[in-house]
Amino acid sequence: MKAHDGIYLDGAWRPALSGEVIDVVDPVDEQVIARVPAAGAEDVDAAVRAARAALPGWAATAPAERAARLSALRDALVARKDEIAETVTAELGAPLAFSQAVHAAVPIAVAGSYADLAARHAFEEKVGNSTVFHEPVGVVAAITPWNYPLHQVVAKVAPALAAGCTVVLKPAEDTPLVAQLFAEAVHDAGVPAGVFNLVTGLGPVAGQALAEHPGVDLVSFTGSTAVGRTIAATAGAAIKKVALELGGKSANVILPSADLAKAVNVGVANVMSNSGQTCSAWTRMLVHRDQYDEAVELARTAAAKYGDRIGPLVNAKQQARVRGYIEKGVAEGARLVAGGAEPPRERGYFVSPTVFADVTPEMTVAQEEIFGPVLSVLRYEDEEDALRIANGTVYGLAGAVWAGDEAEAVAFARRMDTGQVDINGGRFNPLAPFGGYKQSGVGRELGAHGLAEYLQTKSLQF
Repeated sequence: MKAHDGIYLDGAWRPALSGEVIDVVDPVDEQVIARVPAAGAEDVDAAVRAARAALPGWAATAPAERAARLSALRDALVARKDEIAETVTAELGAPLAFSQAVHAAVPIAVAGSYADLAARHAFEEKVGNSTVFHEPVGVVAAITPWNYPLHQVVAKVAPALAAGCTVVLKPAEDTPLVAQLFAEAVHDAGVPAGVFNLVTGLGPVAGQALAEHPGVDLVSFTGSTAVGRTIAATAGAAIKKVALELGGKSANVILPSADLAKAVNVGVANVMSNSGQTCSAWTRMLVHRDQYDEAVELARTAAAKYGDRIGPLVNAKQQARVRGYIEKGVAEGARLVAGGAEPPRERGYFVSPTVFADVTPEMTVAQEEIFGPVLSVLRYEDEEDALRIANGTVYGLAGAVWAGDEAEAVAFARRMDTGQVDINGGRFNPLAPFGGYKQSGVGRELGAHGLAEYLQTKSLQF
């Protein structure tokens, strides 16, 4: 697996001043596959200064030209799609077919959507006797996670570039190789030097330096709520804009009129996808008491089909964390109907697809984000009880509702405290706003709402 031994700074690959390195490990066999620089505060400062210097020119670039660069970026990603999929499989462990269908294809679609939006967005509007201008916020610090390592990069960098902002990206230390591929694509797309910069490094070092840097105007972070809280405090102290996409504990509510088998099978697939490493996964399945036993049996059968079809978790720490949650579920009285804490293989960071029954709303496995292939099935008495359980966590990122009648599902979904709800298995829409209520975050990503995060308004009165 080839890797650059430098950071991408001001349009070129340059050695990091820190001299430190990060080992990139394949989670399937635990072997080191590459080494990348572990940038320090000096490297971050150099990257922010490059972004700051490039800002006036890029902000003044016509939206049509910014759109053309984004179109070229999408094309450069398309040309690398096989390499992207292979790289994500190597550093994240996702099965190759999933990497091709999701980890490569979705970010390409998102990049294309921002090329279109950049070309047709109204960057100025008339309001009475005023002209309102939508101007770039400035220098953006993009700090991204490992679970969807290219999608999360594109979901931040593409709208920032479309808005006329310049960017310093700090990708997750576990998955830096696909971020380096992205930097190559940016370079090939003819994006001017300094407009996009990449610093690989550790969160507490490079990430912290970036969040704290006085030359950064907006921090966009995706990751855990705990780290998000720290970044929000840092940004707030500096009166800096912040966009946070954090944790989730999403409810999959199956109303009695639903097609139970379909709802359960799709629900299990949703949780097992990407080995459960999805912030919006429907990790709580809510089923009416009269259908509960049937649903548990359907979920057990569905989970058993996954077996070796899911990849490992990203690293040993994550594997230990998920196994700890499974042990806690058993200790608190949940009934294990599939999987368990014992690793299914001697090598690699694998966890068996796991389903818990007899889960009550106050149990740890029903309240905290596990971030692994673990489903909790909860019973409810009536619709009000289901709503109380669905809304009964600190999170509000996503969810699902199933019913025989679409209007019935929509009526329930409107009462859920969450940012996205899929109705009867509605498919992912890269143009729809993605983001959370409550402790699941601040702001939105994707589509026009995602672009708006990187713009600030100025009004001129005549």
